[in-house]
Amino acid sequence: MVGVLGRIRLAKNSEIRRVGTEALIKALGPIGMARYLEEYDNGGTGDYTQEKYEQPDLSVEDILNMQ
Repeated sequence: MVGVLGRIRLAKNSEIRRVGTEALIKALGPIGMARYLEEYDNGGTGDYTQEKYEQPDLSVEDILNMQ
């Protein structure tokens, strides 16, 4: 069902996956879709819980001044 601004209203995760897969196939072709999914979902690495505390404590100004 099409909602506001032509976007599709998706109620179920299975519907989101179906529409997303169709969009990837349309945009990238079946092989490109497979390559994208492999790149995007590589199973994850590392320990996010530990690593998030190892990040430097930077202010917005610090980040904007980086270059």
